[in-house]
Amino acid sequence: MGTAKRQPWVVGVSGASGTPYAASVIRALLAAGEAVDLIVSRAARLTILDETGIAFRDAHWRADLGSWLGSDDGLDDVRYWPAGDFAAGPSSGSYPAKGMLVVPATTGAVAGIALGLSKDLLQRAASVTLKERRPLVVCVRETPLNGVTLKHLVELDAQGAVVLPASPGFYAGGSTVRELVDFVAGRVLDAVDVPHSLYLRWEGELGAAARRPGGGRGVPVEGE
Repeated sequence: MGTAKRQPWVVGVSGASGTPYAASVIRALLAAGEAVDLIVSRAARLTILDETGIAFRDAHWRADLGSWLGSDDGLDDVRYWPAGDFAAGPSSGSYPAKGMLVVPATTGAVAGIALGLSKDLLQRAASVTLKERRPLVVCVRETPLNGVTLKHLVELDAQGAVVLPASPGFYAGGSTVRELVDFVAGRVLDAVDVPHSLYLRWEGELGAAARRPGGGRGVPVEGE
């Protein structure tokens, strides 16, 4: 029998504050046995450095990604594409990707994707995802939002994308930053039907999460 064809989720990390959301999504995808193609914009490198102290470098992406995620587990299922590489796999509709998750998404990335500008590989891969009618989740991280950005988000919705603001819910009993980050990451994965245990789901019982051992915690992530 032949080897199964690799079919990854493309994860695009733009320069918005909120890189922990991206790290949680990537960890959960790998834990679910999914392959990941990673695109980190130039601005996102600065944000990762600012928020984590980790310098994300093209030439050392594997070691830097392991430091960012807190573990090297599953990295054999990750392929990294530099943001300036327009010959990369995800730039073509014939590349066998399952879909794309842009997390976090800047308002600039939102505009570029909505207008089809393809200024870098992240925007190009998102445009490809839309034209191929594959799932696209745009996790916008900005507040407040002006009218222009709202129009761009409506346009993305009209084109078939899932617009998912980085807006954590508190009904799952989360009380730490990590728990609230995982809630948003879990909702991103819910949008593309990837199983996870990042948060406790609502089951119609008021206060249930707070009464459970550990509050709103899902399955602990290794290294936590």
